[in-house]
Amino acid sequence: MTRAVYAVATMDTKGEEIAYVAQCLRAAGAAVRTVDVGTSGPPTVTPDITRQQVTGIAALDAGGLRDSGRGEAVTAMSSAVRDFLLAEHQAGRVAGVIGIGGSGGTAIATAAMRALPIGLPKLMVSTVASGNIAPYVDCCDITMMYSVVDVAGLNVVSRSVLGNAAHAMAGMVAHAVAVPASRPTLGMTMFGVTTPCVTAVREALEAEGYDCLVFHATGTGGRAMENLVASGLVQGVLDITTTEVADEVVGGVFPAGPHRFDRILASRVPYVVSVGALDMVNFGSRETVPERFRDRTLHVHNAQVTLMRTTPAENREMARWIADKLNTATEPVVVLIPEGGVSMLDAPGQPFHAPDANQALFDELELCLRQSPVCRVVRLPHHINDAAFARALVDAFLSLSATRRNPDSGRIQKLNP
Repeated sequence: MTRAVYAVATMDTKGEEIAYVAQCLRAAGAAVRTVDVGTSGPPTVTPDITRQQVTGIAALDAGGLRDSGRGEAVTAMSSAVRDFLLAEHQAGRVAGVIGIGGSGGTAIATAAMRALPIGLPKLMVSTVASGNIAPYVDCCDITMMYSVVDVAGLNVVSRSVLGNAAHAMAGMVAHAVAVPASRPTLGMTMFGVTTPCVTAVREALEAEGYDCLVFHATGTGGRAMENLVASGLVQGVLDITTTEVADEVVGGVFPAGPHRFDRILASRVPYVVSVGALDMVNFGSRETVPERFRDRTLHVHNAQVTLMRTTPAENREMARWIADKLNTATEPVVVLIPEGGVSMLDAPGQPFHAPDANQALFDELELCLRQSPVCRVVRLPHHINDAAFARALVDAFLSLSATRRNPDSGRIQKLNP
């Protein structure tokens, strides 16, 4: 079956509009299959793929899922179209996905888009694309286009916006980027305050023949890296900046999410972990800092970002959170601790220099991790941004990688302070 663009819409209310998108796509030379994900009345235009095919419920009547309530119907259809399009992609039939809709249609279509691989063209024309789109995009490469007017009929504005969207999708499908045969790919986490360390590690490993992807540790950055690991596009990880755990535990704006580390550990790739920027919790502008934290040590990074120094108690809680995850490892993991400080702000004379707080973090992490040939903690008397610490991270990874390639090569080499 020919690979095609799957054009997704609630065709009980957006049938005419998605038919116009399909017409524009075909005129641009793209094969198209319209997909009805309506949850109310019957489609106003006959789809190529019916909602019954999407849901697998052959007896789905014209009333659709509306009797279960709109919220429940949208959730059910989101799950169904996600599974349907993932199966279609795995069968080699999907060249790209374009969706149109309001908040409900956007929730349904983007649920499927988020399940599809990075690099597959995905475009959503939405009435909510000018607001907070994080719940729809998350850490996926979805292109969001604001519809300007409601997706309710064809007019001088909607024809232009929908036509542009169709031509953008046709261009993405017709001119797919040729990705050269890549070197082994590594993921690394970085914050501005750990940049010297990560840059040195990246340059050293690039010289060893690796292709290094650096992820900004802002909550979505860590999840994006884990998605690529799970998809097999990343073959090793240096999780140098685990600061997202601080926001997850304390309540900052860049939380790791409850499943951070899980997909990396499940993938069993070579994994080196450190505690970069665990001295800070992130908030927005200073006035957004919650009242209960107003008397804490705060540092205004810029007009939009205020950082809060973590306490010994918070650090112990973070250490336990990390240890609980890493204790599930079934392949060797090395945890490197920079006893000289975990960020640019955590150094003598800097606002977050607090050796007692660091000591609580380091001691609790070492205590809670079940050290074995599978998981080891190495404490080094360096600051995280010292060249010696970067070198230790590189050596730990190369040793893990060599051991993985050749299990008979012996135990992981000892890292000397």
